[in-house]
Amino acid sequence: MKNIIFDIDGTLWDSTDVVAESWNEAILEKTGVKANLDGDKLKKLFGKTMDEIGRIILPDLDDEKRAEVCKACYDYEDAYLEKKSGTFYDGVIDTLNKLAENYNLYIVSNCQVGYIETTLRYANMTDKVKDHLCYGDTGLHKGETIKLLMKNNNIDEAIYVGDTQGDFEACEIAGIPMIFANYGFGKVENPAYIINDIKELPALMDELNKK
Repeated sequence: MKNIIFDIDGTLWDSTDVVAESWNEAILEKTGVKANLDGDKLKKLFGKTMDEIGRIILPDLDDEKRAEVCKACYDYEDAYLEKKSGTFYDGVIDTLNKLAENYNLYIVSNCQVGYIETTLRYANMTDKVKDHLCYGDTGLHKGETIKLLMKNNNIDEAIYVGDTQGDFEACEIAGIPMIFANYGFGKVENPAYIINDIKELPALMDELNKK
């Protein structure tokens, strides 16, 4: 097992406070309504697709207006994240650098185009992650996006590291096992493997490769 695919939010870092600030500004600008979003509220939503999140936070808007406001939210988010990083979980950057010595690292997320690139830039990991795909690239369910990334990179076997039930369901669709990041945003029933700290991942991968 030499291929590891990572989620971002709740697995590698927490950007919810920065994102909430940017979305509140965008929604107020576009609708005149205060959304009062905060990091805790977004933690319950991250992991869903952008369209799903839009329907939850903007239920009273018609589809066209909601799409316009969501686009503004992600534009504001990108601008905010250019100036202020999310918070990486303790040990993430060192662990990824260590894993990159022996494993092929990839990312699949339900985010917009540009978000993964921003995260990698802050982590100084752009050259360590071999490929990435997101919902903004494909418009597909995360499980299908994982399958597409694997196809694009001729990957027959991989494992996914994520933190939500949605990640677990995506792995079932993709036909790969999941390592549940138990320190993240969500809960998962019966994951194949569990880590309580990202720093546990290299030892777990070494153990799996002994079997």
